[in-house]
Amino acid sequence: MIHVIDKLPKEVDEIIIPVSYKKDMMEDYLSKHHPRRKVTLVDEPTALGTGGAVKAVEKLIDGPFLVINGDSIWSLDVGKFIEFHRRKKAFATISLWPVEDITGYGVADLDDEQRIRRFQEKPKKEEAFSNLINAGVYGLEREVLGHIGKGFVSMEREVFPRILDRGMYGYRFDGYWVDCGKRESLLEAFWTLMGKETRTLQKEAVLEGADIRAPSMVMREAVVAGATIGPQAYISERAVVGFQSRVERSVVLEDARIGTRCTIVDSIIDAGMTVPDGTEVRSTILSTAKPPAGG
Repeated sequence: MIHVIDKLPKEVDEIIIPVSYKKDMMEDYLSKHHPRRKVTLVDEPTALGTGGAVKAVEKLIDGPFLVINGDSIWSLDVGKFIEFHRRKKAFATISLWPVEDITGYGVADLDDEQRIRRFQEKPKKEEAFSNLINAGVYGLEREVLGHIGKGFVSMEREVFPRILDRGMYGYRFDGYWVDCGKRESLLEAFWTLMGKETRTLQKEAVLEGADIRAPSMVMREAVVAGATIGPQAYISERAVVGFQSRVERSVVLEDARIGTRCTIVDSIIDAGMTVPDGTEVRSTILSTAKPPAGG
């Protein structure tokens, strides 16, 4: 979340976040990290889709605005994105990312002026008219709100086709884009942000006989005793990794405890979880949390 907020230009003076899951955790995080602008958390008791969530906070929006999906990591220069939207006098602008395999994504077809001519939802590879997929950042004029109904509304499937003739543009960017909606892609986001050579060991961490292999990060007040960390490992604040354990291509979140002689590979250990001695965890998310119905 802070990664996304920090990439926004100064002219974005308020962030509104509809929240239906782990709101208390987000409030606690924000109280400790203090973003340099106003952040408003709004309850979303039931899942509303992107469009429905935007419509629900309509009264808080007083001009052109951005919509940013929170489940992706990207290198988009948001300032240049906004400049593009204004220069084109667009009704709506969508960030676009090129992929080799469009299976499972919606794609957009652009003309020579970067105006969107048509959408294609999850086409077969051989039938796709473009390799540019929706990257989840939208620049919208306030009038777009008048085209969004109440309740559950898909911005991508219901709203965008409805406003296509009003002047929709696509902004292609380079660098990186990672969809974090699955375990594999969330882990990929960590490794993308960390880089290939990162070896960060915060001074407040306790490392006793640990073998730390890059890229890896061990955060403050974490305790690693006689364990092997990495390559590709992120050990969060106050996490504990016990003697002769191995954590590779995995993320261990805050206050989690990994016992002795454990093997953690391609996995995510949620905050506060305990992994008993001698446990092997592979390609798994260990968590007691359950998302809300309809999420």
